[in-house]
Amino acid sequence: MNRRLRKRVVLAAVGAVVAAAVAKELRQPPQERTWTGRVAGLPYDFRRPTLHKIVREFWNPDSDDFFTPHSFGIGYGVNLARVARELRRSP
Repeated sequence: MNRRLRKRVVLAAVGAVVAAAVAKELRQPPQERTWTGRVAGLPYDFRRPTLHKIVREFWNPDSDDFFTPHSFGIGYGVNLARVARELRRSP
């Protein structure tokens, strides 16, 4: 698959997942919309990000997870605190 086609396929897939998450929220009555959840196995959060949420996405020493839900959007970020712990354990 050439590079341009690959890029279009990825953008189409991302767009479809975002559209599915938004549609999932809009199907609910307004008072029940949380703008957070899971779609196609991926976490999403469309609430306004805060500095605390952004920091916790990338640095959460209290979690053993390598991947943490994005502070805004769909998918995962990398918990660098866990990565740092693993690197310290390596000989």
